[in-house]
Amino acid sequence: MAYRVCFVCTGNICRSPMAEAVFHARVAEAGLDELVEVDSAGTGGWHEGDGADPRTVAVLEEHGYESDHTARQFQASWFSRLDLVVALDRGHLKALRRLAPTERDAEKVRLLRSYDPSAGEDLDVPDPYYGGMDGFEECLEMVEAASAGLLAAIHQHVEGQTA
Repeated sequence: MAYRVCFVCTGNICRSPMAEAVFHARVAEAGLDELVEVDSAGTGGWHEGDGADPRTVAVLEEHGYESDHTARQFQASWFSRLDLVVALDRGHLKALRRLAPTERDAEKVRLLRSYDPSAGEDLDVPDPYYGGMDGFEECLEMVEAASAGLLAAIHQHVEGQTA
C-alpha cells in the first residue's frame, strides 16, 4: 500500500501546490512513484476548483517542475487514508490538529520546514500571495530545502516495500 502525503496551506493555490509539485518530482527521482502518493489541499475552500496561482505555475515551470492542479479544501475524513499531513505554517498546523478526529490523526500533522535542519526556529513558509514574484521564489527555495529531509523520512517508512 502506498504511503500517502498531503501538503496543506490556506487556499491551496500557492504554497501547497508548489510543495506537491516539488515533492512529487523528488519522489519520482528517487524511484518511489509506486510507493508514495503526493497530494495537496487548503484549510479553506475559497479557491476550490481553481488552478494554482499563475505566479506559482510560473515559478514551478521556470525551475523545471510540472504541475496540473485544482484547488480543494482539506476534509477531516481524509485523515483515515493519509499517513502524513504536511502543514506549511503554524496556523495550518493548529487548524489541522484541531480538525483531526483522533489524537493519532493529530500526530500525523507536521510542519514542512521541520524537515530542513537549516531552518532553525523559523518553521513557517510565508504566504507569497499578497507580494511579488520574489516571495514565490523564496517559497520555492524553502520547499526545495525541506524536501530532501522529508523524502529521507518517508523513505524509511517505505524501505521494506522496495525489497
